[in-house]
Amino acid sequence: MAETQGLILDVRPMIPMMRHRKIFRLFDALEPGEALVLINDHEPKALHRQFTAYWENRFSWKMLEEGPEVWRVRIERTA
Repeated sequence: MAETQGLILDVRPMIPMMRHRKIFRLFDALEPGEALVLINDHEPKALHRQFTAYWENRFSWKMLEEGPEVWRVRIERTA
């Protein structure tokens, strides 16, 4: 799978308090090898910490674009 392929989720228009819940729900539905490409308006540091806590060793995280206005990260389910 190419690193830019996957389900694309742009959370910028979403209410901030709803973003992580939506991201977690979509990621949880992925099969191993499938990915979610997240588009955000800030660096998703807190989200990365939560992924590490919830899905340690079951995801990969690759920054595709790093601001200053748009951040894109590819999150793949690995196991």
